[in-house]
Amino acid sequence: MNFPTRKLPGLLLAALFGAVIVLFFSCSKSGNSTPAELKAPVVSITSPAAASSFAAPANIILTATASDADGNITKVEFFSGSAKIGEVSTSPYSYTWSNVTAGTYTITAKAIDNNGLSSVSPALTIAVAADNKTAVERYGQLKIVGNNMVDRNNQPVQLRGMSLFWSQWIGGYYNEQAVKWLKDDWKCNIVRAALAVEPDGYLSNPAREKAKIIAVIDAAIQQGIYVLVDWHDENAQSHTGEAITFFTEIAQKYANAPNIIYEIWNEPVNVSWSGVIKPHADTIINAIRKYDPDNIIVVGTPNWSQNVDEAANSPLPYSNIAYTLHYYASTHKQWLRDKATVALNKGISLFVTEFGTSEASGNGFLDEAETRSWWTFLDEKKISWCNWSIADKNETSAALMPGAPVNGGWTDAQISRSGKIVRTELRLKNP
Repeated sequence: MNFPTRKLPGLLLAALFGAVIVLFFSCSKSGNSTPAELKAPVVSITSPAAASSFAAPANIILTATASDADGNITKVEFFSGSAKIGEVSTSPYSYTWSNVTAGTYTITAKAIDNNGLSSVSPALTIAVAADNKTAVERYGQLKIVGNNMVDRNNQPVQLRGMSLFWSQWIGGYYNEQAVKWLKDDWKCNIVRAALAVEPDGYLSNPAREKAKIIAVIDAAIQQGIYVLVDWHDENAQSHTGEAITFFTEIAQKYANAPNIIYEIWNEPVNVSWSGVIKPHADTIINAIRKYDPDNIIVVGTPNWSQNVDEAANSPLPYSNIAYTLHYYASTHKQWLRDKATVALNKGISLFVTEFGTSEASGNGFLDEAETRSWWTFLDEKKISWCNWSIADKNETSAALMPGAPVNGGWTDAQISRSGKIVRTELRLKNP
């Protein structure tokens, strides 16, 4: 059949149009094709090994390897069961899980890549066993190395406990049962026996007050915890002879007990470090060292044991010496932590032998937020502390309510708000 030549251009246009349509859809289909599927990262825990065991409170280093074939790892998260422990954003993927209490834990690591994809490692189980050692069994003879109090293995130690009140005024708690309760229930690994010097204290009745201190020392040794033997005096420069007599007797009696820490001047007031405090300390230290060459001695510092920077400028030339830092959270804030940091940077060791959650008077506003800021600082610096105080006095800093029994066994109703806050911290942080 013959087609007229005038129809050929129209047929050619139609054919070309059809070809363009086919090509368009072909290209369109090719442009919308699914790319190769993105790959999830790969992760595994390399440390600790499965079935590892630790003693509480454990510091466990968690380490994982993670890789991503088509991208990069943005972070690795560690979990105990469904609870997130922590995360690391850079290799090596290692995180220290601190103060782990006794129990059995299932650990996983989760890797997340830059495309938002994630994967979870195989789970492993570890065990943390209760540490039934006493504090003294665990740490042994303490000493000072640089800024730190260290144990027999030269590992940093942070002691936490309670101070008893002035011995002449609220002395009923100076007994073995109360010390045992503070160790067992409050988890104290140190107690402070505050020998009241004046008024109506050791100067007036040395036998009566000394007997209270010895009762607490003997109880601490029996319970395997440390004891701070505190010359609780604001005018110690006027009582040097009496202090020599007391500390000589204690050093002779307890030189072989690693439990003892001497606190030779609670709070110097308006006297200079170089002219008064340091010479007094030199005399008392030498009296103690005649019989006890090893146990730590804590030296008071100017202005109610706050100006630790002054002591750091001219430290005593003896080993195993720490310096006293006192604070009351509602009064003494960041400025005093800054002063403490200056002292630490100059190389001395600090010991908070007394602090309160209240104002400096021992009463007034209970500043829980500032109390926790202080605890964070002390934990970071591994500084030991004793809280003021085990007393049933009607004031903010007292840990007990009026009428609380002297032999321990305190119920929640018999513990003050301050006492509850501090007891919770002790039970959380101490083994």
